[in-house]
Amino acid sequence: MSAASPATAGPGGPAGRSDRFLGWVERTGNRLPDPFVLFLGLFVLVALVSTAAALADVQVTVPGADEPVVVRGLFTGEGLTWLTTNLGANFIGFPPLLTVLTILLAVGVAERSGLLGAVVRLAFHSAPPWALPYVVGVVGVTASVMSDTAFVVVPPLAAMVFRAAGRHPVAGLLGGFAAAGAGYSTNFLVTSLDALFAGITNATAAVLPDPGTTVTPVSNLFFNVVSAAVLSVITGLVITRVLEPRLERIGVPRERQAEEADEGVVGGAGGAEDAPVDVEEGQDLTPEERRSVRRAGVAALVTAVVMLVAVLLPGSPWRGEGGGYLPESPLLDSVVFIVFTMFLVPGLVYGRSVGTLRTGADVPRFMVGAVRDLAPFVALAFVLGNFIALFTWSGVGTWLAVSGAGALEDLGLTGYPVVLLFVLLASLLNLVIISGSSLWALMAAVFVPLFALLGFEPAFTQAAFRVGDSATQVLTPLNPYMIVLLTMLRRYEPQAGLGSIISRMLPFSVTFWLAWVAVLTLFYVTGTPLGPGAGIRLDG
Repeated sequence: MSAASPATAGPGGPAGRSDRFLGWVERTGNRLPDPFVLFLGLFVLVALVSTAAALADVQVTVPGADEPVVVRGLFTGEGLTWLTTNLGANFIGFPPLLTVLTILLAVGVAERSGLLGAVVRLAFHSAPPWALPYVVGVVGVTASVMSDTAFVVVPPLAAMVFRAAGRHPVAGLLGGFAAAGAGYSTNFLVTSLDALFAGITNATAAVLPDPGTTVTPVSNLFFNVVSAAVLSVITGLVITRVLEPRLERIGVPRERQAEEADEGVVGGAGGAEDAPVDVEEGQDLTPEERRSVRRAGVAALVTAVVMLVAVLLPGSPWRGEGGGYLPESPLLDSVVFIVFTMFLVPGLVYGRSVGTLRTGADVPRFMVGAVRDLAPFVALAFVLGNFIALFTWSGVGTWLAVSGAGALEDLGLTGYPVVLLFVLLASLLNLVIISGSSLWALMAAVFVPLFALLGFEPAFTQAAFRVGDSATQVLTPLNPYMIVLLTMLRRYEPQAGLGSIISRMLPFSVTFWLAWVAVLTLFYVTGTPLGPGAGIRLDG
């Protein structure tokens, strides 16, 4: 490495200070236990706190409730019998299990049949060179439908199409990672993440007598679509105006350093017969794949039309009271079925057409593969479900929410500024807890009921969390996919390190955060619904 300039050299320069800060983040994050152990520890902590509060006869009055909530302790006769009789029910009753597992079965068929990968490749290869940065933004943000696979599939494909178009491949590589990571919590589509967040939100809001409108997987749909569009455009602008010119200035090579790197593949875990279909880098869709994508598209359109006609017919059983759909109706309660069908039908048609789905036995095999990928979450759901159940049953969540709301009111922080502080807190915690479900379970237990007492709908609190949850995860060395990205980057830039990635992700992260907060503010100021039947304030 060449000698550093006086502006950046030495322990007192900007580089020295940033290195110390990043080193502290890495050391702090490395001290955190596995999420399973973390929430097991929190379970024990809540058990001790609840028992102490119960012995002290702590009770709290929730505004609007007729009777005070008496805090109950786990380490009492009542608490221990509650735990021994409800351990399994707390796990199975964890709301996200119902929705996430169901949707994931269909997503597994669409992914392992090759449909999702084919759609990504088609989007890249169909774009003119000037539009590629913006297509990277759209594809990267939307690719979260493939879960963590997006971090492995999108960046190298973006690098390939950038190079083929005469643009800097590293700009595509890093831009694809930024869009997939910093925009992970939003999407143009309804995904399993929406179902996961909604389940946690409802479970934590249940401690209040008036928990607000029930959150569904589409409660943040309007907010997500606007956010995804804004972040897609910003991805393109940052790639074009900031990242690509800087790469040229500092002399990052356009060509790979090793010829054998051109032979790599991207996709799922290679070798497993039920893994997602691999996509050879640089490979355009074959004529048969293009025909299969069109057939899948027609199948999706026909399915959507059939469902639309079914719900619009006069006297449709999917209408609510009075013949409408909002705020409650069987249609809104059928979101999981709708999302499941819209992934399953095109996936089946594509797989059958292209030949990846040959027999009926392939369907459950694809589904089993998808569930196997979710096994770590299922294990985590055991302790998460029991943690949230204890938090609710004991009354500790209600006690903290009412006390916290009162403290914020005493400080005069009852309006939008406290929401911004919440977003900032989520962004900082995201540097050390990169699992969105774990972080939301941790924060929702306190902030959903707290913000409800301040007059905010749970759906709005969830939307605010989305902003903080994703924008900073491409900056932390604790993100395991940064190591994958570093391996890809070193094919072009052998001396690159994590600092190289973090410094180039920073413009994405900062602009994403500011723009996303602006979108949240716009919805708040105008009172625009966040999704079907999902408002901003409980009184409006």
